[in-house]
Amino acid sequence: MDQKQIDRINALARKSRSVGLTEEERAEQAVLRRAYIDAVTGSLRAQLDHTYIVDEQGHKRKLGKKE
Repeated sequence: MDQKQIDRINALARKSRSVGLTEEERAEQAVLRRAYIDAVTGSLRAQLDHTYIVDEQGHKRKLGKKE
């Protein structure tokens, strides 16, 4: 997600609060918000994939998925 898309999300949010959005703008806002959420989630998953837990003996183990 680039800064241009984030700026557009913010512009639509401001317009929504002040004037209201058309149906096309609401659809665009929903698509942009979903893309933003997916980008943040992907970034977090990548960070957690490279996270290790170190126990008292100094052994490293990969952080596993929650069951």
